[in-house]
Amino acid sequence: MPSDDFVFGTLGTEELRIRHVRALHAGVTHRFARRPRDPLPGQPVTLELAVGPAQPCEWAWVYWSVDGQDPQGRGGIARHGNATSMEPVEVQWDMLEWGYLRRFRATLPGQPAGTVVRYYLAAGTEDGIEIPADHGAFDAYYVADDPTPQWAYDAVVYQIFVDRFHPGAGRHWLKPATLAGFCGGTLRGVTENLEHIASLGANTIWLTPIFPSPSHHGYDATDYFEIEPRLGDKQDMRQLLDAAHARGLRVLLDFVVNHCSDHHTTFQQAIHDPASPYVDWYRFNQYPDEYETFFGVKDHPQINLRHVPARQHLLDAAAYWLKLGVDGYRLDYAIGPTHDFWADFRRVTRSVKPDCWTFGEVVEPSDSQVSFHGLLDGCLDFILLEGIRQTFAFQRWDCRRFASFLERHESYFPPDFTRPSFLDNHDMNRFLWVVQGDKTLLKLAALCQFSLAGPPVIYYGTEVGLSQERDTRQDGRGLPEESRLPMLWGDAQNAELLAFYRDLVALRNRKASLRRGACQTLFVDESAIAYARQVPGERTATAINLAETPRPISLPGEWHAIRLATQSGCTLQQQAGSTWVALPARTGAIVEG
Repeated sequence: MPSDDFVFGTLGTEELRIRHVRALHAGVTHRFARRPRDPLPGQPVTLELAVGPAQPCEWAWVYWSVDGQDPQGRGGIARHGNATSMEPVEVQWDMLEWGYLRRFRATLPGQPAGTVVRYYLAAGTEDGIEIPADHGAFDAYYVADDPTPQWAYDAVVYQIFVDRFHPGAGRHWLKPATLAGFCGGTLRGVTENLEHIASLGANTIWLTPIFPSPSHHGYDATDYFEIEPRLGDKQDMRQLLDAAHARGLRVLLDFVVNHCSDHHTTFQQAIHDPASPYVDWYRFNQYPDEYETFFGVKDHPQINLRHVPARQHLLDAAAYWLKLGVDGYRLDYAIGPTHDFWADFRRVTRSVKPDCWTFGEVVEPSDSQVSFHGLLDGCLDFILLEGIRQTFAFQRWDCRRFASFLERHESYFPPDFTRPSFLDNHDMNRFLWVVQGDKTLLKLAALCQFSLAGPPVIYYGTEVGLSQERDTRQDGRGLPEESRLPMLWGDAQNAELLAFYRDLVALRNRKASLRRGACQTLFVDESAIAYARQVPGERTATAINLAETPRPISLPGEWHAIRLATQSGCTLQQQAGSTWVALPARTGAIVEG
């Protein structure tokens, strides 16, 4: 039996969430409370600070700079940059902490385009103690009129785990002892099979990491400027980019800046030479054996991105691949680096390629995700993933709860903050495994995914019935490689499922209302839901019946044709100003108005 989802994150249990909230309410926190988050040139920016009941702070300040260096100061006096006093604006009773919470506010002046404003906040007591907000974390924002590229809203993304996609002509799959070994996929294998992606209707490819790495997954680079030899070389990459662009396909790279491999040259020099300049590229608790890592994994040392040379190295790498021709980045564990790194990242990447698309992997709640507005173009929609899986896979949410969730979820985020949606990925059980091979439920979930605003992501193989052989949770351990089996080709593919996905992608590509229209619930009860999306001159409605019996669903107004259904037998009937959609059991349809 499949296990519940395993997703990285620090808020996976109720106990962790309560502890997190109490820490926020008790301390001195800013938590990216900034308006606007994405300021235009010349636009003032207002910052807020919250001080918990146990903190006897009477004053607060913002220390900020615009010259690329960290601001410094104390007691409201700047040693570098500027200091702005914050005004107390509100006192609130906090039930959780059983005391009064005080809020401070300050407004910083508008800045010219291209400026990175770096800042930190602090609160002071009468006896001269100064407490930095958020444990001293630096924040920043980038000032520019550089909206999310228009092509991102129309993207259909195909995620390729390169080692598992195709070995290339004349090569065969390797047979590693475990799935943690190498299976033999290559960049040439991707290039030679672009027709599969293009015929599917996807227009954007996301490649999992291609940099040199000792692992099959590549999320631990040893060099940010080269290609892993097992996968190919730069000529192979250049050929892939040219062939993809010739077909109208854009290419995104998976980019990991938070950590690297312990085989990386800079780390090896750092641990073997205490006088090496690379020692400061990492954070040692006890040199040379104890250092900060990614989730305690010793061979994934965390990079000290607050150290200017280390930061610049990663920024240079991001610029390098954009200049080579890639179209943007999926940013692994984006919650790791401080926001001031991402402000610099935005400045550099937009300077090199103004229409690049960057979105982060932020496996945290929506309030953390939206804090990246103005720094990244969006975040992978893990919250929607939870809603879709709870509704369609685990069936713990009824349709009423799901409809309410969708309405609130879409209204929470700014419209220019893209939220790529997905049903599964390389770190969790595949959707088809969770539903124990039930392709009907997969189709219903995909129908929902492709009729929501976020650019949909298809994890390689989902469209042809690729599942897995074992669960990703075994003996209390996480084994995500179980969801990374080699791609199915030829007769091994499920042709009926592939045809459905092709029709689904084609419909989304034709209908602007499926990509950009606001969502409005038309009908909902415990087992059925219908919602509409509309743009000027066009509207579509999605109707889904999760019940085990057929049923009609009423749509207000006239709807003219069923454009796609998960199975046959769906019909329309006009009656007294409404349209009734008759849906067989466990069926969904997209209807055109």
